[in-house]
This record gives sequence, C-alpha cells and structure tokens, in this order.
Amino acid sequence: MKSLRFGVVIFYAIIAISPLVWLSVTSFKSKADSISTTARFLPTLDDTEVDGIYFHPTLNGYRLLSKPYAGAEHSFYHYLFNTAVIGIISTVAAVTLGTCCAYGFSRFLIPGSRDWLFFILSTRFLPPLAVVIPVLMMYREFDLQNTHFGLIILYTAFNLSLSVWLMKGFIDDIPPAFEEAALVDGYSRMHIFRRIIVPRAVPGMSVTAVFCMISAWNEYGFAMTLNNYAAVTVPVYFAGLQGNVQGLPWSQISAGVFLFVLPIILFTVLARKHLLRGVTLGTVKR
Repeated sequence: MKSLRFGVVIFYAIIAISPLVWLSVTSFKSKADSISTTARFLPTLDDTEVDGIYFHPTLNGYRLLSKPYAGAEHSFYHYLFNTAVIGIISTVAAVTLGTCCAYGFSRFLIPGSRDWLFFILSTRFLPPLAVVIPVLMMYREFDLQNTHFGLIILYTAFNLSLSVWLMKGFIDDIPPAFEEAALVDGYSRMHIFRRIIVPRAVPGMSVTAVFCMISAWNEYGFAMTLNNYAAVTVPVYFAGLQGNVQGLPWSQISAGVFLFVLPIILFTVLARKHLLRGVTLGTVKR
C-alpha cells in the first residue's frame, strides 16, 4: 500500500511539473527549434547539425526580453517590476485589512454581522469584467487610470472579501482563552492582537497571501482596460506579442513566462511550512 501511494504521488508530480519543465526547455530553444513539427527536448552542445529530439540551447529568448518589442516603450523587466510592485503591495494590504476585519467579526458582537459577511462575500459573485466599465468611468473621474496606485486599490478591494472569509475561519480556531488571560494581566486589545492573535494566525495569513498574490499577479482584464502605458503588467505585455509580424516568438514568450511564474513558485516554496499548517488548521479537534 505504501508503494502504491508513493507511485501515485510520483505520477501526479510528473504530470504537474511537466508543463513547467517544457516551458523552461522551450525558453532555451531557437525560433526554428521552438516551432519545429518534431518535439525537441534534449539539449546538445555538439556544433554539428542535429535532428530528431535534440536542439542547440541558446539564450536568445532571454536576451530578447531586455529589448522592447515593436510598439512597446519598455522591456519585459520593466513590466515585471510593475507586476511585482502592484502584486506585493496589494497582497500585503489585503491580508492586513482582512486580518483586522476578520478579528473584529470573530471576537466582537457586531449587529448584522452575518449580513455584513454575506455582503463582503457577494463582491465576488460577479466576474470582475462585469464591472469594468463603471470602474473605468470612476477611475477617469479621479484620474487613477494608468497608475500603480489605481491597480493596487482595485486588487486590494477584490481580494479583501477572500481575505476576510479565510482569516475569519483561522481566527475562529484560536482559543479565546489566550485573550481572556491577557486581559486579566492588563494587556490592551491592540497588544493582544499584535502579540497573541497575529503570531498564531501566521499560517492562515500565509495561505491567504498566496491566493491573493496569485490573483493579483495573473490578473489581466483590469490591467488591460485601465492601463495602456504607465502601469502595464506582464499579462498585458504578453498580449502585445500577438501582433508580431514575424509570428509569435515562442522562445521569448517561454523565457518571459518562466521568469513570470518563478517568483510565485519561490514564494509558495518558502511559505510551504505555513501553508501545510494553514490548510489543515481546524480540521482536527483536540
């Protein structure tokens, strides 16, 4: 039975990792190899002509990322920086505000709290593109289009409902006895929140941060509609490559996508200890 479970895990791991491996391999191919009708996935350092499954590795895909494509003002790394700034700040803001709101709903008797929680959740009932026109008109009124601040506010608002609901479940599982003992010792509510609730809610905050970060990192609709030059993100950059008169540069796209998903992978790996504890918090009662 143990060997069967191990085999299933290995099989699933191969399926899950295969797209990333193929992406990284394609990023080192030349244009001819990337569009070849024969699958070429083994690199060779031999200078002779190769056929079949072999290809000559090259860094042209990564070199092209440092140059603006036709019609663009900046290189890929400029848009990656925009994505990182918007994604990180909006994630931190959503998790911070969501944790504070969730603590209030979890520990205090708020009139109509169920209705408020349902209202917060209802903001995710409609797809974001359903409200893109009103948001665009509002942003033009306040001159927030083509700004990092505008997308940060928008992503924070849309991720806040997810953050509140996830964090409320985590905080509900923290025993109130800790806070009651701290109140007896003279601690204020702010000190209790900072020194007792937040340290014990770190696993839940990590899980919430991963979901919020992925949502902000990959968002395309609002980034495409509300920006056209100043705060353009990587998904919009990739959309611009479709107009290339010489065809899609798959090596450049693969290199860019690999660098684009790498920070999310590293963030998830670094937070894996808290993620495992966070997704299982509350499933076992002691």
